[in-house]
Amino acid sequence: MGFFSMFKKSAEELRSVRCVVVTGFLVAVSMVIEGFSIDFSWFKINFAFLAIASIGMLFGPSVSLIAGCACDIVGYIAKPGQAFLPIYILAAGLQGLIYGICLYRKNDGVSIKLANNKTRSERDITLFVRAIFARLLDVVFINLIINTKLNLHYGFIPEQAYGAAIVARVSKNVIELVVDIPLLFMLLPVVLIAYKRSGADRKIS
Repeated sequence: MGFFSMFKKSAEELRSVRCVVVTGFLVAVSMVIEGFSIDFSWFKINFAFLAIASIGMLFGPSVSLIAGCACDIVGYIAKPGQAFLPIYILAAGLQGLIYGICLYRKNDGVSIKLANNKTRSERDITLFVRAIFARLLDVVFINLIINTKLNLHYGFIPEQAYGAAIVARVSKNVIELVVDIPLLFMLLPVVLIAYKRSGADRKIS
């Protein structure tokens, strides 16, 4: 599937009532997960991205872009005491876009397989490789580059040089990656199997 045709195919998913229902459910789940984020003295671990990653895998970048924006808007409605800054909606949408591009129709192209010489069997690890790449892009591009700049601009972190602020946030994001990637490995195959077994889309792979 070509890059631009992927967006078209993803947009067509929105014609399905099941897509709208499942996406709405996962957006709601992301809000619940957001409430169970783990706060430490100097950083917070948030697992809400798991729901967005699942949407991107099932329905593609057009849907996950909308879902990412929706999550930020719904999050503000749920906690109206926070400042409403539309630029953060765009950042959340870009996060969804990353997962949709990386994870949608994962086998429409080159599959990555791990061979076992002893058993002469192969295991398809395409989803896992793409999940790692997606999370790395999310952390580097959204968390470190975009969110650091926005947080500095709006005074959410102490005023300092942009480069110094990024360096200060690197260790936090590395710790998050150590936790996040295994969670993606565990969750995404389960979501994919459950979706297939529901009969929603026998062609998804």
